[in-house]
Amino acid sequence: MNKKPPTPTSAAPKKPSSKAADAPKETMIAENRKARHKYEVLETVECGMILRGTEVKSLRNGKCSLDEAYGRIVNGCLWLVGCDIPEYKMGGFWNHEPKRNRQLLLHKREFNRFVGRAHEKGLTLVPLKLYFNERGIAKCLLGLCKGLQMHDKREKLKQNDARREMERAVRRKGT
Repeated sequence: MNKKPPTPTSAAPKKPSSKAADAPKETMIAENRKARHKYEVLETVECGMILRGTEVKSLRNGKCSLDEAYGRIVNGCLWLVGCDIPEYKMGGFWNHEPKRNRQLLLHKREFNRFVGRAHEKGLTLVPLKLYFNERGIAKCLLGLCKGLQMHDKREKLKQNDARREMERAVRRKGT
């Protein structure tokens, strides 16, 4: 009785809609550019965040600072400490505290694997960027980082300069 109607064999393939192809996958809120310079990122993980309504509205306005933020484990929970989300102008009485600690959400397996490595000597949890994913949910890209020494930074700058010089030479030779 549950027969499906026959499908036409000469049907043209569906074209993807232009809206879906042109829509960005994620909307950037804030990026911690200094983290890539100060630290060597060993591993990253995407975390959800527990936010209040006025925090989300402030983030949608593009206001956030990750400059002094870091991740911390307290009582088996992962927290984002030092992230500054300024108060929402129209929030009134229900506004949030700008520098409050915010809980980050991970699956248990990811938490155990990622946070277990964070306890190693010299490793730090650093938020690399905050963004809204394609579903409009606020996410935090958290990196497991190792601090760079001054000589490491100098070596990295030398390598970048040498790479740029080689690219310039190739361009000059090609023309």
